[in-house]
Amino acid sequence: MHSLFSSRTLLRLRAVWRAGAAPLERAGFGPRAVKFATVGVLSGVIVLLIAYVVAAALGGLGGDRAAQLPVLVNSALVTRGAYLARAGDCTACHTAPGGGRFAGGLAIASPIGTLFSTNITPDRRTGIGAYSYGDFERSVRRGISRSGRTLYPAMPYPSYSRITDADLAALYAFFMHGVAPLIHRNRSEAVPWPLSMRWPLTYWRWLFAPRPRSFLPRPGQDPIVARGAYLVEGLGHCGACHTPRAATFQEEALTPRDGQRFLAGSRFNGWFAPSLRGGDMAGLGRWTASDIEAFLMTGRTDKFAAFGEMSLVVHHSTQFMTAADRIAVAWFLRTLPPASAKRPSAGVELTVSQTYLDECAACHGADGNGSPSGFPALARNPIVNTNDPTSLIHIVLTGGAMPATHAAQTQLVMPPFGQVLSDKKIADTLTFVRSNWGNHASAISPAKVTALRRSIG
Repeated sequence: MHSLFSSRTLLRLRAVWRAGAAPLERAGFGPRAVKFATVGVLSGVIVLLIAYVVAAALGGLGGDRAAQLPVLVNSALVTRGAYLARAGDCTACHTAPGGGRFAGGLAIASPIGTLFSTNITPDRRTGIGAYSYGDFERSVRRGISRSGRTLYPAMPYPSYSRITDADLAALYAFFMHGVAPLIHRNRSEAVPWPLSMRWPLTYWRWLFAPRPRSFLPRPGQDPIVARGAYLVEGLGHCGACHTPRAATFQEEALTPRDGQRFLAGSRFNGWFAPSLRGGDMAGLGRWTASDIEAFLMTGRTDKFAAFGEMSLVVHHSTQFMTAADRIAVAWFLRTLPPASAKRPSAGVELTVSQTYLDECAACHGADGNGSPSGFPALARNPIVNTNDPTSLIHIVLTGGAMPATHAAQTQLVMPPFGQVLSDKKIADTLTFVRSNWGNHASAISPAKVTALRRSIG
């Protein structure tokens, strides 16, 4: 609480007072009106601070820090935890390129600035080695650090709130007894003040993060589908990328019961994570359960291929899932009806694109059908037909690579065309692709290509 009312914070509030008063003075408001308005704003901030402190004192910080591990640790529990950490894709965020496994330091772009993942190895000084089981539970399922601060929701604790007690105990056993302790100090986030203040995040957590509750199947739900729902909604946190977010950054739906925005597709880190619902053109409506299972295992099917962020998910996580769990995920996704969002708008069919024939046809075919288990088809491809062409533009600009997996070790690469083709040629070629071979999506403007090129550098 001392940090809330430190001299630095008071100086910053004074600066905010002055900055807020200046526009009012320029607009012709008198000194009394300016004083009244600024006092009102600061009073509101102080009321929120006091409410936060009182609520934290009366209601606690959530969870029991002294909670005891509900089961005895043994090798089987540690092995189980290792599998769950793979299924939850902990490596992807908590391992920086060239860094130690789970030692943190990965830069994560966010709308408010750059965040850095933390060290979750059992080193007692720089990692989580001093965490009790209660500390671990509060961090993973409630979004509360050992020091009591609310974590940024880059940590997907709204999804992890569904993790069962048994699985959480296994994860704790693995991170404490199955991971090598590494000394690596956590980096402070690069977030400008006042966005860097953590106490408003507590209100965000109260409003948008569900209270922890172990996942329970719906009455009459097929056990395989229920298992898939648990993996997708909870441990696998698929909605963190594939569900649209509101202006206040929370996922608009956390389960199918929250509406058809769940897994309806969302822009993420310079890509567009497509809909995982049942749309024929822009979703998984044309995928069989076998297609989905094969994709999760190898990163490719006869028609489709993983790229961008999804390549990392397959590489670090889904290829290591059991066949039963991958099938469960597939069965659950197949239960989701199409989103109610507008259908892709029809483009004007173009008869020929010389750039496509010169640069693309050798791999993807003159007819857009690609080659089995090699180069993905562009005809009726969900990424091609989605209303948001961000991922399509991104991969043409920067290229991509399929993940190399145990089941498919060949890593096929698409070269970048950002230095070869102008923004107009890229826009025209992609408009051609989105308008032929059964594709019916809107045209892409050169300005959209230019904007994405600038944003991704």
